[in-house]
Parts: sequence; C-alpha cells; structure tokens
Amino acid sequence: MGLKLENVTKKYVDKTAVDNISFLIDKPGVFGLLGTNGAGKTTTIRMILGILKKTEGNITWNGKEVSRKNVKFGYLPEERGIYPKSKIKDQLIYFAKLKGMNKEDAKKSVEYWAKRLEVEEYLELPAEKLSKGNQQKVQFITAVMHDPELIVLDEPFSGLDPVNSQILKEVMVELISKGKYIVMSSHQMSQIEEFCTEVVIIDKGVTVLKGNLKEIKESYPCNSLELATEENVDSYIKESGLEIEFSKNNEYKIAISNEEKARELLVALTKANIKVNKFELKRPTLEEIFVEKVGGNNK
Repeated sequence: MGLKLENVTKKYVDKTAVDNISFLIDKPGVFGLLGTNGAGKTTTIRMILGILKKTEGNITWNGKEVSRKNVKFGYLPEERGIYPKSKIKDQLIYFAKLKGMNKEDAKKSVEYWAKRLEVEEYLELPAEKLSKGNQQKVQFITAVMHDPELIVLDEPFSGLDPVNSQILKEVMVELISKGKYIVMSSHQMSQIEEFCTEVVIIDKGVTVLKGNLKEIKESYPCNSLELATEENVDSYIKESGLEIEFSKNNEYKIAISNEEKARELLVALTKANIKVNKFELKRPTLEEIFVEKVGGNNK
C-alpha cells in the first residue's frame, strides 16, 4: 500500500507553502520530489515525517496515519545534522539508540555501514575534521543504519565527488533491491532520471506535473539529434535548415523541430557517402522538462 498523500495543504498566517498536493508511492523504489528552492519540497517532506503538522489533507503509510509509532523511517536532511566536536562513532551509536536499536546492534550496524561507505578510518575523529563529502556519507548512515521501511533523502549526493557518488549509487541500488520505499529530492536531474520511476514537480506549493517518468518523457516529441560522423558535415546540417547546438570532433548535438528534417539530413549524408557512426533522436531531458514547467515562473 505504501505512502499516500491526499490533498495535503500547509498554511501559515499569510502564506500557503503547500497547496493541495496528492501522490501515491505504492511499490518499492525511488520517487522523485522536485521543485525549485522555496517550492515546498522540504515542507512536504517534513509533513510526511510528522515534523510539521499539515493544515489539511491526509498522509498515510500502509493505510494508517503517518506517525513515529507506525512507520520506521530514515531521513537525510539537506542541512548537516551531525555534531562537529563529537567523534563520528559515538554520535552514530547515539543516533542508532535514539531510533530504537540496542547498543550491540548499533555497533554492528555502524561498523557495517562505515565499511560500506568507506569512512571506517574516520570513526574516531570529530566530524569537523571530515570533508564535506565524508560528512555527507556519515549523515547518510544515520538515515539507513536502523533498517527503515521508508527513507527520505534530501539532496543525497550533495558534496560528493564522482567516486563517492558512485559508492552512494551502488548503495541506493542495494536499498531498492531490498524493497525500500525511497523519496528523493534533488536538483541533480541526471540522478533523478537514473533512479526514479515516478516523479512529482511542484512550483510555489502547487503540483505542475506528476506521473511515470518514462511516460512523461514519451509524451514529448523529439527535440534534438545526436550525430557522429567520420568527417565534418556542418554544411550539410545548415543546408537541411537545422541548428547546431554543440559540435566537437565531428560529434554533433542538433536542435530539431520535427523528426522529418532529421531523417532528410540522414538521407543527404548517405547519398554523399559520408559514414555515420551515430544517429539518435532524443526526447527532452528531465532537466529541460523541469525548466519548461517552472522556469518561467521563477524569473
């Protein structure tokens, strides 16, 4: 049954932060919660976790009102939540015990996750001695070490270099394989595309787009062509009335308004006996769709 939000609203005295949001996460996997800064994402997350009280609507987990008593959740906030002067190991065990683990199980879990996320060597150090990326990995451990059912991740890849991003991606895949329900909020659209099946985009507290990511993208016509050839074909592209957005070493990204013009270009190249190594029509990326939906409202 999973997580269900029905007509959820959060009002303050002179402002509606979240306005009548509804969505359903009815199977394990990663759900993308997207929006610009100030769109209402964090407010929505805090209502899901019971940190903030909703003004209207219902939030349920497996048919029951969400509370700390009936849902075991893990939360990675965007803001750092670890103590700079305390040893990493001590505070991880402390957080684990707060989440209901006994000391022995807490130690085992800390050891496992520290090894898995490659921060073992830092366990005896105070948090302030760690890099931003390693602090992020430690904070991620606090969100998952008690084996929660529902995991909420707000900008989980913030501050991570490519190597550590890959480690976290592998962990995310493992969590999905274990049947975890994960809500992920991120400004890094490539990671949302990589992990999320369903998404919702909110703007100024209102839902502007939601649904299956694959179906959303397929509802848009192709808007670009990726082309790679054995020789320079700038003149052929221009003669076809197409616009080159990017080119390097005979690899092109070309803007298209319809697929027919792109196919006409391929015919022209073939007739000229030019070897084509890549010809791929592309639909808009999630980032392009996101900008279309909310960009104009935030200028």
